[in-house]
Amino acid sequence: MNGAPPLVNRALSLARSGRVPGPRFPAGPQVTPWPGPALPVPAPLDRLLRLSLAGDRLRPAASAGALHPVNAHLLLGPGTGLPPGRYAYQPVTHRLHPRGAADGDAPPGALAVLTVTARRTASQYGHRGWPLLLLDAGHAAVALTLAGAPAWCPDADGALLAAAAGLPHGPGAPEQALAAVRLTPGPDDALDRWAGYPPGAAPAPDARPVPPVLRAAREVLYALTASGTGTWRPPGVPELPDTALAARRSAPPPFPGVPPAARLASILATASTAYTASTTSTACPGGTGPARPAALAWELVRADDPRAPWRPGDLAVRAARQEWLARTGALLLAHGCPDDADPARVRRDHIAAGYAVGAAQATAAALGVAARPVGSWQRGPHGPAHLVHALALGTATEGNASR
Repeated sequence: MNGAPPLVNRALSLARSGRVPGPRFPAGPQVTPWPGPALPVPAPLDRLLRLSLAGDRLRPAASAGALHPVNAHLLLGPGTGLPPGRYAYQPVTHRLHPRGAADGDAPPGALAVLTVTARRTASQYGHRGWPLLLLDAGHAAVALTLAGAPAWCPDADGALLAAAAGLPHGPGAPEQALAAVRLTPGPDDALDRWAGYPPGAAPAPDARPVPPVLRAAREVLYALTASGTGTWRPPGVPELPDTALAARRSAPPPFPGVPPAARLASILATASTAYTASTTSTACPGGTGPARPAALAWELVRADDPRAPWRPGDLAVRAARQEWLARTGALLLAHGCPDDADPARVRRDHIAAGYAVGAAQATAAALGVAARPVGSWQRGPHGPAHLVHALALGTATEGNASR
């Protein structure tokens, strides 16, 4: 590579460095405030949203620091229980805020465009925050597909996503659009058709100062979504009971017991196939064809394995010194995505990792295994190179299960 590395590669290398994030700054409101009435979620979408995105600080979809930067903008066509138009979902109150009506030509079905408010995460994690935003978007997307959403699109062009949601687009925009989820069956060209409508109501202007680290995060996200293949993928996740979907939460550590081998194998199988199982896909109009398969590799390490070259606790120094990892029964790791990867791969691998770890966490909940995602990884002497995401696993009772 000649000259200075591109913006995304510099940012990824910095996020994985040992540099400690700078001073924190206010994260802003927990959810984006929207004016106007708050409408009940219509019956066709009530269960899906309750089991995926609804809640206060603790929600079914995991989020780094419980900051929940992901926003869902619903695009509702005829037959969804409300007049066709754009709506902002408020997860704390489980209500919808109208952002603009659509005429009778609106595409049928319901879509969600997932955006992120970078301020929420960057306020705590600084230069390490933007990869966590991608992981959180993957967690939110899989929470929706686990609850019954029939398809998702992780790689559409950011400008198309923002236009479909009727939102401002650019590195200075308060929200960055990252993915879309089809909440009910609908046409493949729905995003393009929604993008043809005039912009909807925009978030209120943010008068707070923009620290340099927040500006940098927005610029990276903008660069990551500058182009896209635009593919609709089937969920690729197991069918789980509503009780498991509602109960899943990031377990408080420690959980030092090693789960039974069969349960660990099921969790690993879910993670390693969640994204690749959804590669049978159709290109959105205007896209360049199906996306390449994910390049992530998966590794499961038990704390009691005498043959392992390292144990979960050895990785604490690489996980922002989260020492509780030494009291973890097993660790599921997603790795790949080198520092010099192209922007499309950086975006794909991080969203895919969040998606797959979220599916694995739900499987763990169904199996009675404690699980906690670990998203912030730096370079270090132990474990595979280029760590992207992980899921700590275990049981509350210390001891080794049958292997």
